[in-house]
Amino acid sequence: MKYKNKLALISVLILSIFTFSCASKETKNTEDNTTSINVILGKSAVNTKTVNMELTGQVESAHASNIATRIMGYVTKIYVKVGDKVNAGQLLFSINSTDILAKKGQVDASVRQAEAALHVAQKDFDRYTVLYKQASASAKELEQVNLQYQSAKSGVDAAKSMQAEVIAQLTYANVVAPFSGVITQKLADEGSLANPGMPILTIEQSGTLQISAMAPENSIANLKLGENAAVTISAANINFIGKITQINPSSQLTGGQYIIKVSIPNTVSNKVLAGMYANLLIQNSKTVKLDTNSYKNLLVPASAIIYRDQLTGIYTVGSQNTALLRWVRLGNNFGNNIEVLSGLAKEESYIISADGKLFNGAKIKIK
Repeated sequence: MKYKNKLALISVLILSIFTFSCASKETKNTEDNTTSINVILGKSAVNTKTVNMELTGQVESAHASNIATRIMGYVTKIYVKVGDKVNAGQLLFSINSTDILAKKGQVDASVRQAEAALHVAQKDFDRYTVLYKQASASAKELEQVNLQYQSAKSGVDAAKSMQAEVIAQLTYANVVAPFSGVITQKLADEGSLANPGMPILTIEQSGTLQISAMAPENSIANLKLGENAAVTISAANINFIGKITQINPSSQLTGGQYIIKVSIPNTVSNKVLAGMYANLLIQNSKTVKLDTNSYKNLLVPASAIIYRDQLTGIYTVGSQNTALLRWVRLGNNFGNNIEVLSGLAKEESYIISADGKLFNGAKIKIK
C-alpha cells in the first residue's frame, strides 16, 4: 500500500514538471515570435533653414478683356468664333439697332429744324442791326431779336448733342475689338438678348502670357519682385525660369491667399496655352523663421507621412517602444518637407523610416 502511494506521488511530480516545462517552452516560443522592427527616429522642430517654396499656378493672358455692349438688344450677328485672331478695330458682333435708327431719324430732323430756325433768326438779327444803325429800330427791338437769335443757336447745339448721343449708341450696336488678339470664349449666340455689361466674347492679347499663383500668408513675406521661379508645365512638357512680376498686397478677396504673377519668356510663350497648370519652385528664398511658441509650423519629411483614405498621419513612439499612429493636419509643402499644422508637438519624436511594415502597437527598435 505504501508502495502504491509513493508511486502515485512520483507520477504527480513527474507530470507537474512536464507541464511546467511545456508552459515555459510555450512562453519562450511566444516571446521569440515577437520581433522588433528597426526604425529611424526624427524629432520635430521649427524650421530655421532656407527652403524652396512650391506653388501651383495657371497660365493666363497678361491682357484679357470681356467684350460687352452698352445697350440692350438682340444679338443679330457674331462675326468671329473661338480661336480666331482679330485686329484692333475689327467688327466682332452687332446688336439689333432698329429703335436707335428710328431715334436717329428723329434727331436728324430736329437738327435740320433747329438749323432752319437759326437761319431765320440770324437774318432777323442782321436786318435789325442795320435798322438800328439807321435809327429805324429801337435798342429794345434789337435786343429782343438778339435773344431770339441766341436761343436759336442754343437749339441747334442741343439738337446736335442729341444727334451725337444717338451716333454713339449706334457704335455700341456694332462692337469692335479694342486690341489685337485671339478670341478665347464665346459667351452668347446669335438671337440672344444682350444686356448692358453682359460679356459676349472674351479676347486675349497674343504673346503676352503669364502665370498666376496664390501664396499663403506665412510665405508671402519671403517673396520679392524680380525673384526667380523654376516653372514646370507638364501639359506642354517644358521647363523654364520665370520672374515674379507682381505681388498682390491684399488677400481680402482671396481667402487669405496672396496672388502673385510670374512672367513667361517669349522663347516659350508659343508653346503654352492659357489655362494650362504650372508648378512653381521659388528659388533663393529668404530664411524662414517660424513660430517657436507653437507647433503649427513644424516641418517633417514628406516620406514620413502616412495616407489612409482622407486622413493623414505619422507614426510616433508609444510606451514600451511601440509604434503609435497619430493623425495630423498638414499645411504647405517646402521642398521635401511638409508643414504639420496640428497633431504633433514640438520636440516630439516620430518615425522617419522602418525596416518592416508598421502598425499600431508594433514593437520597434531604434537604430
